[in-house]
Amino acid sequence: MTHQRPADSRTVHVEGLARVEGEGSLLVEVRDGTVETVELEIFEPPRFFEAFLRGRRHTEPPDITARICGICPVAYQTSACLAIEDACGVSVTDQIAALRRLLYCGEWIQSHALHIHFLHAPDFFGCQDAVELAGLDLPAVQRGLEIKKVGNHLMEVVGGRAIHPVNVRVGGFYRAPSREELGALVDPLRRALDAALTSVQWVAGFEFPEIEIDYRFVSLRHPDYYAIESGRIVSSEGLDVDAKGISDLVLEDHVARSNALHARLGGQDMYLTGPLSRYALNYGQLSPLAHEAAAAAGLGAVCNNPFKSITVRAVELVYACEEALRIIEAYEPPDPPAVAVPGRAGVGHGASEAPRGLLFHRYELDDDGLIRSARIVPPTSQNLLCMEDDLRRVAQANLSLPDEELGWLCEQTVRNYDPCISCATHFLDVTVERR
Repeated sequence: MTHQRPADSRTVHVEGLARVEGEGSLLVEVRDGTVETVELEIFEPPRFFEAFLRGRRHTEPPDITARICGICPVAYQTSACLAIEDACGVSVTDQIAALRRLLYCGEWIQSHALHIHFLHAPDFFGCQDAVELAGLDLPAVQRGLEIKKVGNHLMEVVGGRAIHPVNVRVGGFYRAPSREELGALVDPLRRALDAALTSVQWVAGFEFPEIEIDYRFVSLRHPDYYAIESGRIVSSEGLDVDAKGISDLVLEDHVARSNALHARLGGQDMYLTGPLSRYALNYGQLSPLAHEAAAAAGLGAVCNNPFKSITVRAVELVYACEEALRIIEAYEPPDPPAVAVPGRAGVGHGASEAPRGLLFHRYELDDDGLIRSARIVPPTSQNLLCMEDDLRRVAQANLSLPDEELGWLCEQTVRNYDPCISCATHFLDVTVERR
C-alpha cells in the first residue's frame, strides 16, 4: 500500500488484489466529497476463443471451451453442448440430462466451497488470505477443503477428471458411470451436506456492511427444480425468453479501459446475474432443507445486499449436495451414454448457470457442421456494470474511512461477485483519488 497526498488529492494504490486472478485495476475519483468516476480497467489480454472456434468441427466446442476456465469448465461444456444440439435439432434423453445435472452439481459444490471458505471469508476476518484465516479458524478452512474435495471427486467420477473434464461430448458422455461408482459417493456427499449446513451457520454470523441495492435480477428458471443446467431466462421485471431470446437482447460494448466487453440488456440496462439473482427468482424451487438453512441464516425470499452473496452461495451449496444425492438415488445409467448429433447447417443457442451466473453460447454451423461463428457471453462480463455501480455506492457511503480501509472495502466489493477472472476479467490494483 502506497500513499500520495498532494494538496488537492489523496491517492491509494493496492498493487495486488488478493484472492482473484488476472490483470487490471480499479480507479475511484472523488471530488468535493462526491464519487465522480469508478472504472474497472481490465487489461488482461484478449483470449480469442470465439475466433479460433471458427472452422472447427461441431463436436469440438465442449473440449475447447472447457479450457476457458479451470474452476467452471462444466458450465462452458454444458452451454456449448446445448447450443450445438439446438443447432442440429437434437435432444438428449432424460437419463443423459440427469447425468449432466449431476456433473454440474459437482462443479457448484467445489466452486462454492472454494469461494466461500478461501476467497471471500477472509474479508470478514480482516485476513489477507486463507492461510491467515486458518490461524483464526482452522476447522472452517478444513471444512471448506473437505467439501471441495467431494465436489472434485464427483466431477472425476462423472466427468473423467476434476479440471477440464474429458468425458463430456456433444450428445451426452463417452461413458456413463455405473450405479456402484456413484453409490460410493453417497456417504461423502452426506458428510459434505452436513458440512455445508455448518458453513451456512458460520457465514450467517459475519458482520455485513449495511447496503441494499434494487438490482435487475436475471437468471435461468426451470419449472421443476432450482435452475442450474437448463431452463428459460427470466428477470425480476417480467422477462421470459429462451437462450436465443437472451442472446438477441444482450448487447455488448467495448470500452477503451477494458479488454472485457460490457453487457447491457436491450443495449441500455445493466443487470445482475449470479447467486443473488438465482435465489430471488427461484426461491420457491429450493428444497425444504435449503429453505430452513436460509431462514436460519436470516435470509428472506430476496437478498439485495451484495456482501451477503456469500450466505446465498452457502445455501446453494446445501442445495447442490442434496440434489446430487437425489440424482444418484434415482440414477439409471443412460444406454447408450450419448445420442447421435450429425452436423448440419443451423444456428443454435444454449444457456446454463455457472456458479457465478448466467452463461450463454451461440454457434452458427455450415452444411458440413463446421463452425462459422461463435459467441460466448460469460457471467462476469454481464456483471461488470453492476460491479462498478456497487463500487460507486460503497465508496460514496464510506468516504470517511482512511484510504487503506476504503481500498480494502472496494476490493471486497469486487470479491462479492467471485469474478470468473479466467473467463472475462482480471484485477490487480486499486486507486482512490480524492480531490
